[in-house]
Amino acid sequence: MSAAEDAALAPGVDTPDQAALRDSVRSLLDKRAGSEDMRAATRTEHGYDESLWSALAGQIGASALGIPEAYDGAGASYLETHLVADELGRSLAPSPLLGSAILAGYALLASGDEAACAEHLPHVASGVIYGLCWSGEEGWHAPGVAFDGAALSGTAHYVLGGDYASTLIVVASDADGLPTLHACPADAEGVGITRVPVMDPTRTLATVRFDGVRATQLGMREETMSLLNAVAWAAVSAEAAGAAKALVERTVDYTSQRKQFGREIGGFQALKHRMADMYVRSETARSLSYSAAAAVARAFEIGGSNAAHAAACDAEIEAAAAKVYATRSLSWIAGEAIQLHGGVGITWEYDVHLFFKRAHGLATLFGQPHELAEALEPAAGLRP
Repeated sequence: MSAAEDAALAPGVDTPDQAALRDSVRSLLDKRAGSEDMRAATRTEHGYDESLWSALAGQIGASALGIPEAYDGAGASYLETHLVADELGRSLAPSPLLGSAILAGYALLASGDEAACAEHLPHVASGVIYGLCWSGEEGWHAPGVAFDGAALSGTAHYVLGGDYASTLIVVASDADGLPTLHACPADAEGVGITRVPVMDPTRTLATVRFDGVRATQLGMREETMSLLNAVAWAAVSAEAAGAAKALVERTVDYTSQRKQFGREIGGFQALKHRMADMYVRSETARSLSYSAAAAVARAFEIGGSNAAHAAACDAEIEAAAAKVYATRSLSWIAGEAIQLHGGVGITWEYDVHLFFKRAHGLATLFGQPHELAEALEPAAGLRP
């Protein structure tokens, strides 16, 4: 399916400019992020193709899409950023987009701190790599770093691209357990960064330790953490939707060529039913993901008004639901794809196993699906 046809099927992503953006991103990734390119990128020092990132950030402006023009950005909405995440998920191309432009960039935007935005967002827009330190050892519901009113101490886990980020945005908790937001150079005194082993070779993670680090404290709004949750979950759902679509397409192509008993195995009714189920789950995940993206975009547009907190909570709920469904669907679709590829599905020569690893990585990123599903229950809901 072409990029233009994909745009027409994605709710809220059907303008000519958005279709052109998707086409540009897909064209670049098709040319420079094929299977061999993607695998080669995972073996580089930082785990991604720096020249490809320069093209995404410099030529297409992917890192600047959601940043207001006042901060040297493109002035588009979160929807455009979501669209790029979808395409990156489809190709599995290793990229700093999620950790830097999405997590760190939108954390700055969500803070409402104009001075911090003016200082940092032009760098994010230009493609400079930022990292968001957020999760504690037990997960993202509780920061691993504490702020004592003067300095940061503790350990942030699962930091995307933390081993090569130049600046860190840190979510911490104060003495009362309330979240605080900070910024510091990655090479600041007292900061220790260790790259950790991962199951998914297309994404790097690091542990960042803070030992009495003096960092600049940023302002925060009431809705800041809800917005950050919503952005993180929506972006993961975008990658999952893109990866699910790619797996469906690859499985259909493979079963259309593989022959058994003198005919293509894709012609067998039982396999047709399984691929139809894969397609339905993929498209449902895609619909939920773009609905969540639209809610996130509205929440940032409303930012700062009296209705901002309610909009942020609505976006948080939609994004949580999209993350749960999209990652669960991708995990199931990846399992089906391996089965339908037969014995070669799990071999190194085929990329299906890499999608399988990405599926499990996305499922755990920013909270396990069952944790978010429980939070969506009316009794424990995300809305205060």
